[in-house]
Amino acid sequence: MSQSKFVYVTYIRTTREKLWEALVTPAFNKQFWFGTWQDCAWTEGASWKLTFEDGRIADEGEVLHIDPPNRLVLKWRHALRPELTAEGYSQATFVLEPAEETVKLTVTHEIPVPGSKLI
Repeated sequence: MSQSKFVYVTYIRTTREKLWEALVTPAFNKQFWFGTWQDCAWTEGASWKLTFEDGRIADEGEVLHIDPPNRLVLKWRHALRPELTAEGYSQATFVLEPAEETVKLTVTHEIPVPGSKLI
């Protein structure tokens, strides 16, 4: 099946535990996700939302897999723009790996839609 895929890799001078905390804690989220935060219980099967200060939901989905502080997989659907919502659910995978004095963070976001506008 043809799909759209985005892979982002970065190295951050921190520990996996601190980076994991930044990924799942609302106060940290607001610093790097344009003032939004993730609203989630952080258990497999839990609902997941990316929420704006005014209560609007930017994106929503579900936790498919969680293995702190190593891997997080989210079922993800955009909620604001109808043309992006219509593409359906994508999958975002966050992998944290030790890399000497840093952490290698790999984010893979993919959807089974060729030429996806979301991705």
